[in-house]
Amino acid sequence: MQTIASFLLPRKFSLGESEKRLIEVEPGVPVLCHCYWQPDRRAALTAIAVHGLEGSTESKYMMGIAEKGLASGMNVVLMNQRTCGGTDRLAPTLYHSGRSADVAAVARDLAERDSITRFALCGFSMGGNIVLKLAGEWADNGPKEFFGVAAVCPAMDLAASADALHLPANRLYEQYFLWKLKARMQAKAACFPGKYDLSRLRGLKSLRDFDDKVTAFYCGFEGAADYYARAAAANVLDKITVPTYILNAANDPFIRILPETRKKIAANPNITFVETDDGGHCSYVGERNGYDGNFAERAVIDFFSKLYTGDMIGSAG
Repeated sequence: MQTIASFLLPRKFSLGESEKRLIEVEPGVPVLCHCYWQPDRRAALTAIAVHGLEGSTESKYMMGIAEKGLASGMNVVLMNQRTCGGTDRLAPTLYHSGRSADVAAVARDLAERDSITRFALCGFSMGGNIVLKLAGEWADNGPKEFFGVAAVCPAMDLAASADALHLPANRLYEQYFLWKLKARMQAKAACFPGKYDLSRLRGLKSLRDFDDKVTAFYCGFEGAADYYARAAAANVLDKITVPTYILNAANDPFIRILPETRKKIAANPNITFVETDDGGHCSYVGERNGYDGNFAERAVIDFFSKLYTGDMIGSAG
């Protein structure tokens, strides 16, 4: 109910016009970012948000992060993953759960072009896996501006979560994702004639099938198992050295966190792990007790705000 409600319930956002910016993440591959700036962008913390599978900068949780972040005095940059947000024609390649380098390229561009002094990463579901993966890959060698990371219902164990999506109770979600992914492949094939073989879409019955026949094939993996193994943030959670907030719901329909991953999280003192009984998948629709009730968005912004305030006090002292 939480998951479906968050998808269906209408929301209104108080946001002005964003600065639309195309940022090249590798030669010939731009991604579209929507930048919401404070009057003094250099002095503010910049939150870079990454959406989930088949989401975009127009996903409700992304707009909610922008609204709450701006109200808290932050810059907020909403990042479309490659080909998302209406940019199928701009990127000949596909997006996938392992493209942490794309987020790194966006962060680097903002640091160089806008001279931002602090940035934090935020991701939802697939995007949560990506930002945690990047934080672990950077370890002690991240940019000096890198300040913290937050993930909501991150798909850190990709194989387990993909298989959970195929359970009978989750077929509605899986069929929705497959419908969206197949439509995207048809759009990509129309944009880049001869590059994509649509016959690979025949007979696909699960997300794992799609990742095996399409994602892995076109993105340099040996198959779905290889893709899931190499792209999972669970591999590098122990290497994260910045303050990290992970929010997960015990009743998430299809995100699964394996015991060994939970051990890595518990052993890393930089990670604050919060697991609620309720919340669904990236939903957290609650009572409107002085705000709009979208708890996950508020929790992420509160985490970043407290970190930044503490850092400013520490610097002044």
